[in-house]
Amino acid sequence: MSDTVFILALIGFFLMLFGSILFVIFGQITVRKLRRNPATKDHLGLEFVSGWDILNIATSLALPLFISQKLEKSPFSFTQANAAVLRQHTNKIDRLLAFTVSSLLYSCTFVVLLAAILNSLI
Repeated sequence: MSDTVFILALIGFFLMLFGSILFVIFGQITVRKLRRNPATKDHLGLEFVSGWDILNIATSLALPLFISQKLEKSPFSFTQANAAVLRQHTNKIDRLLAFTVSSLLYSCTFVVLLAAILNSLI
């Protein structure tokens, strides 16, 4: 394994570690508040596995409104959290944390996949 691939894998690992810590914090602070609220309880999206709704909520709050509105019109909208309802019941700190969690988890996935591809090519 070359030094570049090792550094990419290390960066991906630390992004994943930091993203996982923020994922738990987001789940404990924001998602717990939304689960207890009767107005948002039925708008959290489909939970395939335990914790999937945390990622659903983070992604819905992190996406721009026009993308969320297009996703709500799709046939698979029942799997996504309703961003309009969630935005009414969250504050800016919750949305910033959602954007950070979503960005970190998706970017670390990209970095680790890039490191794996580069490792197979070298």
